[in-house]
Amino acid sequence: MTDNDIDTSDIPPLDDDFFANATLRMPKKKISVTLEIDQDIWEWFAAHGEQYQTKINTALKMYANETRKQQNS
Repeated sequence: MTDNDIDTSDIPPLDDDFFANATLRMPKKKISVTLEIDQDIWEWFAAHGEQYQTKINTALKMYANETRKQQNS
């Protein structure tokens, strides 16, 4: 699926009101760690371009946030 295949017709445009009320949220301090992951996972992220480490971090953050939601409900 490409970006052009995604139907975004139900998403309102980001107007001046949105940006006037937006809040800048900076990530917390990052730490450097050594982590063992499966080779196929590493290769998949690395094959999807630069900043693959940021993408791995984002995937882990999404998983952690969803797990927190489920634990709190």
